[in-house]
Amino acid sequence: MKVASIVGARPQFIKAAPLDRELRELCQHVLIHTGQHYDYAMSAVFFEELKIPEPHYNLGVGSASHGKQTGEMLIRIEKTLMEEQPDCVVVYGDTNSTLAGALAAVKQHFPVAHVEAGLRSFNRSMPEEINRVLADHVASLLYCPTETASSNLAREGIAGGVFNFGDVMYDAVLRSTEVVDSTSRILASLDLAPRSYLLATIHRPANTDNEQNLCGILGALASTNEVVVFPAHPRATKAMERLGLDLPPNVRLLEPVSYLDMLALEKNARLILTDSGGVQKEAYFFGVPCVTLREETEWVETTECGWNLLVGASEPRIAEAIRQFQPQGERPQVFGDGKASRRIALHLQSVFES
Repeated sequence: MKVASIVGARPQFIKAAPLDRELRELCQHVLIHTGQHYDYAMSAVFFEELKIPEPHYNLGVGSASHGKQTGEMLIRIEKTLMEEQPDCVVVYGDTNSTLAGALAAVKQHFPVAHVEAGLRSFNRSMPEEINRVLADHVASLLYCPTETASSNLAREGIAGGVFNFGDVMYDAVLRSTEVVDSTSRILASLDLAPRSYLLATIHRPANTDNEQNLCGILGALASTNEVVVFPAHPRATKAMERLGLDLPPNVRLLEPVSYLDMLALEKNARLILTDSGGVQKEAYFFGVPCVTLREETEWVETTECGWNLLVGASEPRIAEAIRQFQPQGERPQVFGDGKASRRIALHLQSVFES
């Protein structure tokens, strides 16, 4: 059995890492990197820390508009798949690499497996929503992280090939937290004690490319007396530079940090503010209150149990959440038991070696 995995962005490297380890034990696993994220801080360091082997292919697509980037990926992925002739193509999450990989595979009649299938924000203005919906509707195997995701697919008429084996990101976090405390020095380098700071991340175009939203978020961060650690996505940095926005002394702007350093920052924060789906989940895994800088989330389980609060980009709502949000109660184990990757790999084996 030969399986080809298509990745391109930081969240996909995290999702692919535990599955790569399992697949390498069972079959020939070909890793195709589109190059959507390409510099050291956004790509190579994740391969190093997650112990993912060098990709067999790096297609070097880089940054571009959605149409140009996705089109160039389609061209290069198609050529690569024709050379490799895999039994199955695995795509992850909801980026342009996900969509391009799924389309290139299905048009050449390679079965598509979508890891993290069934997520829905129900906001079609988000590029990620379009990517995930289309990938789900061309996939043959849909590996859902939660029961909610499976139910979403059922409402869209997708019943066959749907499996809830748990969340591969939970697998990755469980494995990585074993070494975070012994390897990450980021808290010491920033002279921070656990629970003494807030952690903020902003990367979605709806926030970075909208001046009102970006100013609302940054205004709320500036309004608190607490230290705010802000590892800035390149999109956020460029937006602040374009608008001439300065940050007050309590907001510590950092370059993008490595995976293990990010986990250390998340694990030890008093509160996390983010528009990232992955960070919302990681906050939940660590039991850290999360304030989501959006009006909706794919991870409704985290809001339903009260550990994640949706506030949008409103400065007053964000500021109030910083002051008042204190989750109470249990965090149900809705993301599986940390063995999703093994189940997915064994299922692929059963399908394509039978």
